[in-house]
Amino acid sequence: MKNSLPVLISLLLFSCQEMPKEVKEAAPSIQKQVMANPVPNIAIDSTITLAYIMGRFDPVKHPDFVLVKPPYSDGNSRYLHKDTWASFKKMYEAAKKDGITLTIRSATRNFEAQKGIWEAKWTGERKVQGGENLAKSTPIPKERALKILRWSSMPGSSRHHWGTDIDINDFENSYFEKGQGLKEYNWLVANAPAFGFCQPYTPKGPGGRPDGYNEEKWHWSYIPLAKPLSDQAKLRLKNEEITGFKGAETAVSIDIKNKFVLGINEDCL
Repeated sequence: MKNSLPVLISLLLFSCQEMPKEVKEAAPSIQKQVMANPVPNIAIDSTITLAYIMGRFDPVKHPDFVLVKPPYSDGNSRYLHKDTWASFKKMYEAAKKDGITLTIRSATRNFEAQKGIWEAKWTGERKVQGGENLAKSTPIPKERALKILRWSSMPGSSRHHWGTDIDINDFENSYFEKGQGLKEYNWLVANAPAFGFCQPYTPKGPGGRPDGYNEEKWHWSYIPLAKPLSDQAKLRLKNEEITGFKGAETAVSIDIKNKFVLGINEDCL
């Protein structure tokens, strides 16, 4: 099976002729910085394979990935696509000027890293929210998978594979609902789109997303690169190809591709 793309696919986020809506709504200081240094176009070309989309590569060895060090990260080894990294640094500096610190707590996770998270929850080695051991409480495979999918992706289907997605500051929605966390979240909502970032996992339910993971206020995606990759996942990824880990047999019946890979905030598609 050939995984190369026959054509270039690009996403134009900003126009030089008119100030975009996202920038108009940002603070004046952010407007000035963004219009002076607009988010670049991103092209997806023949180097992007289905293996890349499914995270079957090593970001440490990939030429387009860079190591993120403190103060931008929490001190652990974090890798991002170079374009995501360039825009995050601009956002970081802009936030600093407003008294906001943005720390990357999680970034690229390839297939093997995601498999480790998934299988630890599948086997009960790692408890899920509320201290539940799914291996004991949920014997039916599809039901067990759906419980894990509240917060964690199946290997091969995560946006974190792409080097476009970051988790910022904390992993609890409650942190971002009061005090300093609320200030940080409000800043991101107002200003992150001007740097190309979007919150893919917004609230679910009436008026929100019908499918996918629960809301994650900490999870932000670099859309100039993630959008064309999402498009390619829509075209090329098949549920039957999501294999190689415990519980993978449930991917087809759950419809991981449409319910979870594509079950995101419409503003990020």
